[in-house]
Formats: sequence, structure tokens, C-alpha cells
Amino acid sequence: MENKFYTVDQVSEMVNIHSKTVRKYIREGKLRATKMGKQWRITGHDLSLFMENKTNVIPENSHEVTDNFFKLDGSSNTNNNKISVSTVIDIIVDNKDEAERISNTLIAVMNSKDPQYGKSTINVQYIERSCKLRVMLWGTIHFIETLLSCISVLIDEKD
Repeated sequence: MENKFYTVDQVSEMVNIHSKTVRKYIREGKLRATKMGKQWRITGHDLSLFMENKTNVIPENSHEVTDNFFKLDGSSNTNNNKISVSTVIDIIVDNKDEAERISNTLIAVMNSKDPQYGKSTINVQYIERSCKLRVMLWGTIHFIETLLSCISVLIDEKD
């Protein structure tokens, strides 16, 4: 399996935080990274783990919705918590209104999702300079599948 590596600048752009802040997180051990020559490289897996950490600062122009279905005793309400999946989807949009339509729909789907999907997270960010909507998803395979299907329908609607 090929492991994708990201530079500090790429991570900075993806999560919309300053590159100095990314380096600070690396120094503090909040973000795992590997030194290759004089440059830091971050794996996609380590970036996903970093984004799942609740202590991270979420950028101002993004929306995050997290839903944890745990009982008070700490056990999960779902039987399918052995596999966790994360993905980043970049959607080229025509304008901010289209980005808001897509993100509002995805957040509504997240807020009304079936409890069988267990612990899951969605982070939606509009990147104005490149007319891009970045959607970051974490959760069970079935949750990711459902949200990807929803995104596919939303994108097909615009054509």
C-alpha cells in the first residue's frame, strides 16, 4: 500500500492553519512527522489522527460536526467499531452559494444520521481562493459510504 506524504505547507493549506503552527504542533508532539533531509513530511494516516484529536483548533471558515454515540459507561452503542476510515474530498464549486448548499446538506445528513454509524466526524471548509469545498470525513465504513453517496448525488444535481 502506497503511503502519501505531505509537506508542512501542504498540511497548512489543507487544514487552513499557518505553517508555523503546523511546525509547532510537530515540535510539541501533537502531529507526528518524519524528517526527510531538512524537511518534515507527514503521512496521510498521521494527518488523519491529528485531525481526529479534539484539542486541535478548527479554522474560522470551516464547520465541524462530531457525533459520539457512547453510553455513560464508556461502551459503544455500535457493534461495528473495529474499523475507522478517514478521507478528504475536494469539490470544485462555481461559487460560495454552491459550497454552502453542499456543506449545509452534508451537515444536515450528519446531524440526522443513523446511530448504527457510531462515532463519526465531518469537517467542511470552503477555500475561496481556489473555489474549492474541502470535506474531511472520519468514521465507520458505512458512514463514509453513505456520505460519499450523498456527495455524489449533490454533485450530480448541479450538472
